[in-house]
Amino acid sequence: MYLRFFSSMRELLAYMLLLLICAGAAQAQAPRMDKVDPPGWWVELPDPMLLVRGENLGGTQFYVAGKGVTLERTRMSLNGHWAFLWLRTKGAAAQSVTITARNRSGRAQRPFVLAARSRKEDGHSGFSPADVLYLIMTDRFAASEAAGSGQGLERDKARGWHGGNFAGITQHLDYLQQLGVSAVWTTPVASNGAMPESYHGYAATDLYAVDPHFGTLADYRRLSDALHMRGMKLVIDLVPNHLGVQHPWVTDPPAPEWFHGSLEHHIGAQYDFAQLVDPHAPHAAWRAITDGWFTDAMPDLNQENPLVAAYLIENALWWVETANLDGIRLDTFPYVGRAFWRDFHAALHATYPRLTTVGEIFNGDPEITSFFAGGVTRRGIDTGLDTPFDFPVYFALRNVLIEGKPMTDLAKVLRQDELYPHPERLVTFLGNHDTKRFFSAAQESGSRLKLGLGLLATLRGVPLIYSGDEIAMPGGDDPDNRHDFPGGFAGDAHNAFTPSGRTPVEEDVFTWTASLLALRRAHPVLQTGAQQDLAATDDVFAFLRGEDELGCPPDHMQERVLVVVNKASQSRTLEISTKETALSGCTEFEPLAPALGSAPQLDAGKLRIEEGSESMTLYRVR
Repeated sequence: MYLRFFSSMRELLAYMLLLLICAGAAQAQAPRMDKVDPPGWWVELPDPMLLVRGENLGGTQFYVAGKGVTLERTRMSLNGHWAFLWLRTKGAAAQSVTITARNRSGRAQRPFVLAARSRKEDGHSGFSPADVLYLIMTDRFAASEAAGSGQGLERDKARGWHGGNFAGITQHLDYLQQLGVSAVWTTPVASNGAMPESYHGYAATDLYAVDPHFGTLADYRRLSDALHMRGMKLVIDLVPNHLGVQHPWVTDPPAPEWFHGSLEHHIGAQYDFAQLVDPHAPHAAWRAITDGWFTDAMPDLNQENPLVAAYLIENALWWVETANLDGIRLDTFPYVGRAFWRDFHAALHATYPRLTTVGEIFNGDPEITSFFAGGVTRRGIDTGLDTPFDFPVYFALRNVLIEGKPMTDLAKVLRQDELYPHPERLVTFLGNHDTKRFFSAAQESGSRLKLGLGLLATLRGVPLIYSGDEIAMPGGDDPDNRHDFPGGFAGDAHNAFTPSGRTPVEEDVFTWTASLLALRRAHPVLQTGAQQDLAATDDVFAFLRGEDELGCPPDHMQERVLVVVNKASQSRTLEISTKETALSGCTEFEPLAPALGSAPQLDAGKLRIEEGSESMTLYRVR
């Protein structure tokens, strides 16, 4: 069975010889167990693989004392610093078991808790088009002084720690509900240890610890509980692709080929995802994508190693159960092999059938982003991913609203929805923590920002708002796009969490956004209704949400909503033929606040609409 971890019998024999040598040397000192990953488990979850870190573990005998719990097999590292323990817990009751490591010089023991799974019905529920996601960079949103000392903060530095924490988010859930948010995605919570400038959380040094800057694991659980008490959801950000270079594994890997390359010898990541999609591309064309280091400070994990894969899958299960999570945002999705994602999602969905995942595929080509979507087999693999982020629509929205491209470009991107098994699940957005703020990219045009937010609220998919876009926060490229949320920190000049504390521009955009999201909640067709695109010109885009069959339904049937957007600086007149569309037979067009426009004129199957400059109107259609 060990051959699966080694490339040849010669390598296996060499490993066994070194193990015997190390085992003899290790007998001089008693074993020590410093850390066990995961730190605990649950009896109804899949049997766990434990990774023990310590000293003098080579040649040590391990024992597990617990009713109905057995130690199936073990494996030690050559230097005696690491041990893998495979436990069988199926059918066991919740209990605390004892792990013992013994050699001729002594023994070490650690308790390990097998807990009963949470029976809370408010968690693991996933997000859907009925939700509105909100991205929070924890360090930059809000600080609760009661949650920490604030030591080591550098608010004057763009890449320094500013002090935002979980308790600060919890204190502002009223604000999020007033806006219309139903699900919160925070940037990674895992500890980044001594990694410099890692306030963002994407360079983990311990995958089983909360970064102390953000608070404690108990603080994270309190945030989860507070959200669920309000009917809201929590989405974690996981990074199975890479770690921070200060992680202990980098200089002391638990097993051979733990990373792609080493600290001294590795290749840099490449970003041409088209090579992954191309069935004719040679291996050399895409190896640097999946095997390259994201940066020299972010070593690339080798998910082709079954030990690494098992560790990462187990880590995801641990976080979901520990914090009662509803969804997972998966960072740098294309940089990880598709076979790993298949196994990752198989384990995750088998345990949490309703939980949903969204993957980052930073590319504007629907052919590329759809290649990674789950629900369809490509190259013999279904990744299982519930949905990608809709980067193609992100680029299209910016192009048409900021760069002067015609509205037909947005229609062209939407036309390629057939590439996705579930286009209705796509997560749409105007920007995130990796992009220039929409408001600044649009030359601080509040009207253009409002059009973008309006389209997010009405297009198919799951809308995502990057914290601050709802109040027209400015910001350039990283790190200028990561300013502190005004009012979240002691000494802030104003408090945008309250209407009285907002500037006129902030209040205008916030009110518009909250009103549109309220309209979305009040009209379920804007969440789950089919989308029929009716007309697109250089400046105007018109589409309908609701049943897309011909003819208007009776009043008691599902309603339909017509959306008309004009990005031009002058009013535009649009004429739509209703024949053989979802508008055929419709005679009533009621404008819906706050997107109010003039009443359209219907004559002989032609709908004539005059839409004001840089505006959008929603009509309830009967």
